[in-house]
Amino acid sequence: MTQPDQHPPRPRLSRAGLTPVHQVEVLDHLGQPRQVAIPGESPLTIKVDGREIVTLMTLGTNPEELALGYLHNQRLLERIEEVESVSVDWPRETANVTTRHGQGIANLEEKLSRVTVTSGCGQGTLFSCTVDKLYERKLPRVTVRQSVIYGLLKAVAHLNPIYRLAGSVHVCCLCQGERVVMSVEDVGRHNAADTIAGRMWLDGLPGEDKILFTTGRLTSEIMMKAAFMGIPVLISKSGVTHMSLELARDMGMLVIGRARAASFIVFNGGERVIFDAVAKANPAKG
Repeated sequence: MTQPDQHPPRPRLSRAGLTPVHQVEVLDHLGQPRQVAIPGESPLTIKVDGREIVTLMTLGTNPEELALGYLHNQRLLERIEEVESVSVDWPRETANVTTRHGQGIANLEEKLSRVTVTSGCGQGTLFSCTVDKLYERKLPRVTVRQSVIYGLLKAVAHLNPIYRLAGSVHVCCLCQGERVVMSVEDVGRHNAADTIAGRMWLDGLPGEDKILFTTGRLTSEIMMKAAFMGIPVLISKSGVTHMSLELARDMGMLVIGRARAASFIVFNGGERVIFDAVAKANPAKG
C-alpha cells in the first residue's frame, strides 16, 4: 500500500518581483540631455504572522526569497516546513510571512534584544541569536583547484546584467565547482546572499559542496551568512576585513579575495588550494 506523502507542501510565494532598473533624464558633461538607467531601491518590511521584524532596502527582484533567506540566516526561523506562505505587498512595502502554526517566531523579544548594525551596503543587521548559534555549524574542509577558481571567475564575469546597464549593485553567485547554480544582483551584497539562502532553503540545496562568490567585500556579516548556508568557500573580487578573517580562521573557511581573471589572494585555508594552473597565473614562465 502506498504511503501518503508526509512532507508539507512547498510555501506559497507571491512572485511580486519589481522591475530592477528605471530610465531617468540627466545632463551629461557637455550639458546635453540624455537618458540613463539607474537601479531601483525600495524599502521592504518583513513581517512574520503580523509582527514586524526588519526593514530592508532592496532592488526588489526576488523579495520572497530575500525574506526567507533573511529569516533563515538570522536563525529566526529554523525549518522551511514552518512557513506556509510569503506574500509581498509593494503598495504597503511589506513581505508578509505566514507560518503554519500562526504563532510567529518563538522567543522573539529575546532574539531581538540586541541588534548590531553592520557594515553591509544599506546597513545590515545581526541579532544576538545569530551570533550565539554561529559555532553550531561545522563546515567541511574542502580543497579547491586553482584551475577551478579561474574557471569560476570566467563563468561569473558576465552574470551582472543590471550592473552593466545601471551600475550601483552587487552580485552574489552560488557555484558548484566552475558551474554557476544561481546568480543574484541587489543594492547590497548581504541582500544578494540572503536571496541565495532563501532559494537554497526552498529547494533543499546543501551548501557543503558549494562556493559563494561576491563582488563585494568579505565582512563578518557575509562570513556568518555563508556559515549558516553551510558554504565552506568564499571568493570575492574585493578584500577582507580583519574581523571576517578571524571568523574564517575560527570556522575553517577557505577565503579568497581580490580575485581577478588571473590573480587572487588566499587569506585563509591556503593549504587547501591545489595550484595546478601556475602557467596561467605566471604567463611569462609558461
